Amino acid sequence: MHRRRTALVLSAALVAAAPVLTACGNDAHPGAAAVVGGQRITVAQLENRVHEVREAQRAAVPDQAQYEQAIAKTGTLTRDTLHGMVLDRVLHRAAQEADVTVTRKQIQQMRSGLEQQAGGSKALETAWLQQYGIPPQRLDDNLRLQLEAQKLAAALGTDTSRPEFWKALSKASEELNVDLNPRYGSWDVQKSSRVDAKTPWLREVTAADTEQTA
Repeated sequence: MHRRRTALVLSAALVAAAPVLTACGNDAHPGAAAVVGGQRITVAQLENRVHEVREAQRAAVPDQAQYEQAIAKTGTLTRDTLHGMVLDRVLHRAAQEADVTVTRKQIQQMRSGLEQQAGGSKALETAWLQQYGIPPQRLDDNLRLQLEAQKLAAALGTDTSRPEFWKALSKASEELNVDLNPRYGSWDVQKSSRVDAKTPWLREVTAADTEQTA
């Protein structure tokens, strides 16, 4: 039960996303996958994050056929990863405004509890990789994200599924002036979520695509 309650904020946002587009103009930010609060998330940084996931998937399923199946199930990995990177900054801004902080001890406590439920550290890392596309080296960062979301909701007197919570994220998104490179879609301020642009002639090319065609 506790594990289900800690379902990823980024996953919930993806489910809630609707095809409502906002204007974006990354022409002024060459080499940026997104600009959040005037700070760039570079394409190189995004690609490195995606590479981390693919490496973890390869290590977890050394069989080529299984690896290809894992890739097929995460075909939107690049866009989903960028969504998570942006949402992390948006959520952190909202948490700061509500005077919410997360300590290292709290992260370790949450991890210990999840490890007990999963059957150990390795089992938890495998589950997070398979279910959420989070590589082992990013697990603690993701748990911090979960804790920030939970504590922010508590500070607002609500939970992460309620409009009050998403209104706080929407406010943070607007303040940070989130701007996505059109290649990766756009950012819906009201839903604090990435949405796909209607540009079917653009095809996302990831490191995995390159590897498969090499």
